[in-house]
Parts: sequence; C-alpha cells; structure tokens
Amino acid sequence: MLFWLLTSTTYGTWLPGDQRGFVSNVRAPAGPRKRHNKPGTPYDSQVPELERVARGNLKGPPVRLTYDHAKTLVDQWQITATIHEWRILAAAVMSNHFHLVVGAAETHHGSDLLRDFKSFGSRRLTEAFGRPRSGTWWTSSGSRRHLANGERVAAAVRYVLEQEFPLIVWRDETL
Repeated sequence: MLFWLLTSTTYGTWLPGDQRGFVSNVRAPAGPRKRHNKPGTPYDSQVPELERVARGNLKGPPVRLTYDHAKTLVDQWQITATIHEWRILAAAVMSNHFHLVVGAAETHHGSDLLRDFKSFGSRRLTEAFGRPRSGTWWTSSGSRRHLANGERVAAAVRYVLEQEFPLIVWRDETL
C-alpha cells in the first residue's frame, strides 16, 4: 500500500497571485512561463495583478464550507474509500480547503485518489446543498504528495490532525 497526503482548496479561495503563496504558471520578466513547485524551493507570492485578473475571471463567489458541508464530505469520503478499498488515516476539513492522508494499492496514483474524493464529495455536496453558483466546489487540481515511509506518514497524520480552525478532524481510531 502507498500513502498520500492529498490537499485541495475550495473554489475561489486561494487564487494565483495570493500573498500567502501559490503554485501556478508565472512569466519571468523576459522568458517563458514557469511553475515554481519543486519541494524545498521557494514558491511565488504576492503578485497583485495576477490575483486581480484571477478574481475577475471567477464564475461565482468563492466557496466557503460549513460544518454541515464538512460532515457530509467526511461521510462520503469514508464510503468512497470503502468502495475502492482505500484506507483513510486522517482527514481535516477547513472552510477553504481539506487534507486527507490515504493509503491505496500501488496501482492507484495520488491523482486518482484526489480526483475521486473530490468528485464523489462534490456529488454528495450538490445533492445535499445544491450546486454552487460557480458550478464547482473545488479548484481544478490540488496537491498529491507521496509519503515514502512510515515516518512521513506519521508526520502527515500529525499535520492533518493539528490543523488550525478545522470544521472537522477525523482519524482512523486503529492508529
């Protein structure tokens, strides 16, 4: 089984150009677009013009999750994991993003897991609360970090369980 730390933000809450930092294609002063997303290297931050353009392109207001949304997501994610024979070790849902630590067979890549958790979660949220005005709950991608050993898995679980201002934190009680 391979373990992954999955993260995604809700639609419109963390845009390219954000002062908190972001990973997106940016143009160097005289050159092609580059994506600064290598672990351990600086990422881009505070590009107000880029953020202004991104905000102007939004199809609806930013999506902010509530406790009821978070509860619905965690319930659906447990169903999704059971169906696929994946194992969720920890989950945290905040108003503007989520984190999951998940184990899956080696045949499943983190991008598969993230896609399915977001997809099934979106369907369940839409059934329960209606479709957001933007037409989507999430940003288009997200982070999929492979956790290469038990030490990294344990660190990721701690990170998820210690999130600031969570709506819900869930952990596998067998840990």
